[in-house]
Amino acid sequence: MSASRRSGATDELGPEGPEPEREGPAGSDLLAALLDGMDAALCAFDADGVVTHWNREAERILGWTAEEAVGRAGFAGWAVRSADAEEVEARLMAAMDAPGRQVNEFALLTKDGRRVLVRTQSAAVRGPDGEPAGVYCAFSEVHAQIDLERSIALSEALLEDAGWGVVLVDADLRPAVVNAYAAKALGAGRTAVLGRPLGELLTQGVEELESALTHVLAEGAPPAPAELWVAVRTPEGERRRCWRNGFVRLSSPLAEEPVPLGVGWLFQDVTETRQGEQEASLLRFRAQQLHRAARAAAECENPAEAAAVHLDFALAGFADHAIIDRVAEGGDADRVRLVRVAETPSGTPGPSRLDGRAGLPALYGEGHPALQCVERAGSVRAGAGSLKGDAAREWALTRQWPKDTVHALCTVLRSRGRTLGAVTFLRTSNRTAFERADAMYAEDVAAHIATAMDLASLLPAEG
Repeated sequence: MSASRRSGATDELGPEGPEPEREGPAGSDLLAALLDGMDAALCAFDADGVVTHWNREAERILGWTAEEAVGRAGFAGWAVRSADAEEVEARLMAAMDAPGRQVNEFALLTKDGRRVLVRTQSAAVRGPDGEPAGVYCAFSEVHAQIDLERSIALSEALLEDAGWGVVLVDADLRPAVVNAYAAKALGAGRTAVLGRPLGELLTQGVEELESALTHVLAEGAPPAPAELWVAVRTPEGERRRCWRNGFVRLSSPLAEEPVPLGVGWLFQDVTETRQGEQEASLLRFRAQQLHRAARAAAECENPAEAAAVHLDFALAGFADHAIIDRVAEGGDADRVRLVRVAETPSGTPGPSRLDGRAGLPALYGEGHPALQCVERAGSVRAGAGSLKGDAAREWALTRQWPKDTVHALCTVLRSRGRTLGAVTFLRTSNRTAFERADAMYAEDVAAHIATAMDLASLLPAEG
């Protein structure tokens, strides 16, 4: 298959030899053989833009044979879209007047109508007089090159500009590459976390995370993202966060069999979103508990039992123990005394029970949180703080609370402008300390209990 026109090819594109016989068919065939044996697609144009050479690689890429290509004026109407033909021809022929090689990228058309993106290198061909006599053009498909460049660009963007954490974890489950977002989330610099065990970066959730990474290395990526609660080590202490995680297994593209290189771990901090959802869910649950308590209390004939019912419903998911104290009648006007009315059983589960101490005052010392809340007509929070073991138990027993108590919330009971007493909610070490939102809920419960206690005080005493 000829790669060039036999007549005029060497006259136009090469120097004129001293002996005419060397420009015959043998020289033309040698040139065609050289062009056809090259790995790059090659074509050439004379000064008028007519195709003069077309090798086998150009035929392989575009499907047009040398007989179909040579002699055509430019690419218009066959190897390029008509709308692009003028621009493509101008960029190719511009090499005649430019020094060195000109590099361009544009789309050509195959014989079956497909578009192929190619990268071209064009340069002028000089005639015997040194003047431009045409252009030669080498081109190749650039899909692989562009895919590589896109992959590199994507990697750089993920590691520099992504709005989520990107960590490349090696087969030993240690960070090998970390982007800025991930480094900030892990509480360290980008280089400071490299090669360190995850247990040095996280205090909680590290077992679940390492288990997920190990699974991905062995089995591949999970079908959906997973959320994990972790505690991150920081100079200021632990910081509890919720991360939404995705994983991909990394394998070497150069090996015949998949060779695991590690895991691509992508995550995003969704702590605020999850905390908001949890708070909304908690508020709905507490509102439902108040509603259920009101319905159950309405069935009680004894108002004191109704107050205990409110206490039982309030405890669910809120506290471990609870106590109701009322203000004792009479006594010293300058000193408040409280009498225990009801309490939850300590040590065993069960409903709140009415106290049977015949109105004897509770042995609360000066400054007791229950006394403080009555005197201030507001809520008071207390806790064992840093006390542990026997010291924490002594702290609770001194205040007449179960020995396992470490957090307390006392809320005043008021009805019709009068202070009736206090309700105390207690938590063990298994729960967190009471917060301001807890105090608001306790005040709602206290309002229902105070109404029931006020009603009980209006009833005539039995016997």
